[in-house]
Amino acid sequence: MTREAYARAYQDGLPKTFRFLLSRGVARDTAEEISQAAWMRGWERLGQLRSEDLVSTWINTIALNLYRRAIRQERRLQVLRDPLYAKSTMNFAGIELRRILRFCRLPDRQLLEAQMVGQTAEEIAQDQGVSQTAIRIRLLRARRAARQAAENVRVRRKAHAATGGTKFHSAVA
Repeated sequence: MTREAYARAYQDGLPKTFRFLLSRGVARDTAEEISQAAWMRGWERLGQLRSEDLVSTWINTIALNLYRRAIRQERRLQVLRDPLYAKSTMNFAGIELRRILRFCRLPDRQLLEAQMVGQTAEEIAQDQGVSQTAIRIRLLRARRAARQAAENVRVRRKAHAATGGTKFHSAVA
């Protein structure tokens, strides 16, 4: 493949690679970076391309592999704590589950409710057509968001009580 042919393929294929990654659930910023990196990697390894007609497919495969590698590296760097057993300054036992779920965005709430009725991450992933890893990450983030929102309400109540307020009104409640 000539330099000019690759340049044309890049101009046509970069937006397609970006959309491909978005369809896989990749965040916009990350999809943009990985798309660029995949086309760069393709240029560096152009000798491995078997057919010029398959350049977009080949690049999309490179992009998907780069994304998977980024997820693995992120997982290694991120210390995952199991929220059920993590030490917390907040006592969740005293808060009704219904109120905690009200703090969540609708997709997070649906995901957490599915898990609470006994669906496994694998079953949820199959229902939503995404990977099990994506569901585990979404569950982790949903639990963190719920915990943070509940903690924010607790802090506001404490601050309101300290200022001598008579009644606390939550925008969420």
